[in-house]
Amino acid sequence: MKSIMQTEKKCYLCGRTQGLDKHHVFMGRKHRPLSEKYGLTVWLCNDFTPTRCHKQVHEGEHAEALQDALHRKGQEAFEEVHGNREDFMRIFDRNYL
Repeated sequence: MKSIMQTEKKCYLCGRTQGLDKHHVFMGRKHRPLSEKYGLTVWLCNDFTPTRCHKQVHEGEHAEALQDALHRKGQEAFEEVHGNREDFMRIFDRNYL
């Protein structure tokens, strides 16, 4: 499914338009396909520079805070488009808001 979190193909965090990777907001064996199904994906730059956003989300100094922010935005987008909080919690096993 097309992303419900952004309409333009640019880095969700810094706005760059080159060297982008699709990032599934909710990761892991169970949640990655659900992120795809519900459009909970964003573009992140991954141009092999030290400041690339995709790397920062996974292992940077602020990775946990960035992931938390993406999880909150993802849940907000889901609730706006697909259902309510109970639906989200049933599907993704957690409430991020």
